[in-house]
Amino acid sequence: MKILFKKLAGLTLAASLMASAAHAETIRIALAETPSDELAAFFVALDRAKANGLDYEWTAFADEELAIQAVLSGQMDIGFGTPYAAMQRSKAPIRIIFQLSKLVFFPVTTMEYTSLKDLDGKPILLHSRAGGTDSIANVIEEREGIKFSERSYVPGSGNRVVALLAGQADATILDLSFKNKIVAEAGDRFHALPMFEVKASDEALFANLDWIKANEKDVDIFVKALASVWQDMAKDPTIIRRETNPDGPIGQLPAEVLAELDGFYTDAVAGGLYDPNGGGREAAQADLEWYTAAGQLEGDPATLNAEDFWYFAPLDAVAK
Repeated sequence: MKILFKKLAGLTLAASLMASAAHAETIRIALAETPSDELAAFFVALDRAKANGLDYEWTAFADEELAIQAVLSGQMDIGFGTPYAAMQRSKAPIRIIFQLSKLVFFPVTTMEYTSLKDLDGKPILLHSRAGGTDSIANVIEEREGIKFSERSYVPGSGNRVVALLAGQADATILDLSFKNKIVAEAGDRFHALPMFEVKASDEALFANLDWIKANEKDVDIFVKALASVWQDMAKDPTIIRRETNPDGPIGQLPAEVLAELDGFYTDAVAGGLYDPNGGGREAAQADLEWYTAAGQLEGDPATLNAEDFWYFAPLDAVAK
């Protein structure tokens, strides 16, 4: 049960970290899950940003919905997620500033299912309400003309793998890495169903536009650090393992997890999980189309204004 050990070990980490002070204000970051190999690149970017004067602290929330609410309430400054429904219905001017990852996910089931249509009337295990896997489930229902009988939510692909292996679920949606792992370790019991291509955002960084403009210097430092890591990673995925701080939250994960970082990021980069340019306008348009189809945005994506959901200035500054 290597996967179980890996994830449970990550849950023992402290919920927050304070970086050494370099500015008068501290950016409060709301993570949507506890630190794991999936967040290693993000923490490398945080270390680069810290070296350039960014002062930050992070808190790991139980799921994306709580992270979104923490930003909406002003409890946190920057959050993880794709809060399109919240942005459209909220009076708060929430905007995305960087695409962290794309929706490269796979329906994984027991061998009794051979196509997406076979999931009609069956329960499915997802990451969080209104999150990326929830939107995938919505679009699967729409495109395949099916209806899941029940949706249960367990944050973290690794934790959903544990549920599959324990016989607590027959179908879920997993990221590229954990899809590969469960098929490699239990390919006689589980497989990935054929899936249509998705280019929309899974995880993105977002914040209140008023806060972004009031903290422009720190936001620029942060986005430039993220872009530098994503670009370096596209050229050489092993940079994540080599730059991971052994004393940081990722460096404290079990040795076998750290030993797999090269494989994780090599597979992820090859699978198109990360955009070296941070998404930008292309990702914004893909998101409008996807999240409208998923039922999380109202309106025609051709007439929706991307700038009502994204703030492009920090990424534009990187491109200059």
